[in-house]
Formats: sequence, C-alpha cells, structure tokens
Amino acid sequence: MANAAEDLAAIEREAGRIAKELDIPPCPAILSRFNEEFHAPQPDLRKLAVLIATDIGLSATVLKTVNSPFYGLTKKATSMEQALSILGLRTSANLISGLLLRRAFPADSGSALERFWDDSTRIAALAAAIAARLREVNRDEAHTYVLFRDCGMLVMLRKFPQYADIIAQAARIPGAQLTAIEDTRFKFNHTRVACALARSWSLPEALCQAILYHHDFGSGAKSAPGAETPNRKLIAFGLLAEQIAALHADRGLCPDWIGAERFVLATLGIDADGIVELTEDLRACAA
Repeated sequence: MANAAEDLAAIEREAGRIAKELDIPPCPAILSRFNEEFHAPQPDLRKLAVLIATDIGLSATVLKTVNSPFYGLTKKATSMEQALSILGLRTSANLISGLLLRRAFPADSGSALERFWDDSTRIAALAAAIAARLREVNRDEAHTYVLFRDCGMLVMLRKFPQYADIIAQAARIPGAQLTAIEDTRFKFNHTRVACALARSWSLPEALCQAILYHHDFGSGAKSAPGAETPNRKLIAFGLLAEQIAALHADRGLCPDWIGAERFVLATLGIDADGIVELTEDLRACAA
C-alpha cells in the first residue's frame, strides 16, 4: 500500500509540475461548481440548471447541441433544466467539459488550432457513433475522451510556437515515435500534458488514464501501480474512430493501426469484416 500511495503521489506531483510549467488552463469555475454538485449525495438538477444558465453563451450552446441531430430527440428541449433532465447528469457533465475545452482553445486562434479541431471533432463524432452501434461504452464518454485525448497538443502549441511542426506531422508518425520526439525536443509529451489537464478538470480517473496511455496499447495499456486502470475500451474506440476517419478520407492506414488492430479487435469483440461494415455505415459521419 505504501508503494501505491507513493506512486499516486508521484503522479500528482507530475500533474502539478506540468500545470505550472506549461500554464495549463485551470478548471473553469463553472465546471468546478457543476462537478461539486454532480458528486453530491443528492445532486440538485434545478441548481445545476441555474448554474449553467448564468453563462449565457454556454447555456445557448448546450441547448443547441442537445437539440441537434446528434442526440436525435423527438421533442426539443426548451429550458436548461429540461435539457439536463433529458441528457442525464453524466452526459451533461461530459458535454459541458467538451464545450469548455473548445472555449479554452478557440479554433480562430490560428490555422494549426483550426485543423486540430476539425480533425478532433470529426473523430469524436465517429467515436460516439461507433459507441452507439457497438454499445460497449457510453457514447458521450467516448466523444469526450477523443476531444480531450490529444488536447495536450493545444497546450504545447500555446507554450512552444514551433510545436506547430509536430502537429503537422502527427497524422503520419506512430504515436510512440511522436511522444519520443516530443520528449526529446520539449521535455514533455502530449499524452502526459493531456492527462494533467483532464485530471485538473476533474474528469473521471479511468478516462484520464486512458488519455495517458492511448499510444501505449502494445503493453496492454497498464497504468502505474496504485493508479486506476485505464478504460481500455475508450482507447480502442479512439483508435478505431481514427482509422475509420482515415479510410473515409482515402488516407489508408493510420500510423498506429498496424500495431493497434489486434488490440482493437480483441478489446471491442469485432472482426475485420465488422470494421468494413462500420466504415461504410458511418461514412456520413465523415462529411
């Protein structure tokens, strides 16, 4: 137990060091208050609705998103309390976290950010669509995971302008090689930075660990001793969504796919023919 406690303390110190040295955006106050009420013994839906309604921009975006085809509601939500009631608190927390992440790193801050969000949004939508069909994980959790999975790149780009060169090459370099390059050039890599941001924003620890190990599927995506086990299915969903997005764009195989295919098939319980069917079935999501 002592070793486990020491390992967890080391993880906390690492996250704190990254947050300080790279100036990670702190958890937005509204998200902190939402999470506090969300984790209360008896969360008050009305109080949460009032809280979100205090941010006009956020509340408008939540309603617009809830009423979009993504959720396929037969009856549109007309108030924040109704939207949260329809979605449920877990889904609402995921949605709000993702929206606030977009606000922290707006796409209009530069062409590299715009490309990043275009790719991440497309792959996140595919991950959610795959989750809805395979029913292995919550689709909103899959969507949130993919949005946050590579957000360390956004932090590093803000700290190191030359990191734009890395983002431009990311789609052509296997993940293990990419993180090695990042560690050599910047003394940080995007998986560790993204995990630190996700933890500071109070995302579930299993999701944070999945972010940290999303390029480490070859070793079984094992966490550090004492840490919560990564959600392997989230890692697999992210890899599969990325590969299907590449096929939709006629880019062939992703750099990680050769090493990841067996892991994805075994983790999600599908076969190669199933991936072909999913690729065709989900082609509309790539538009």
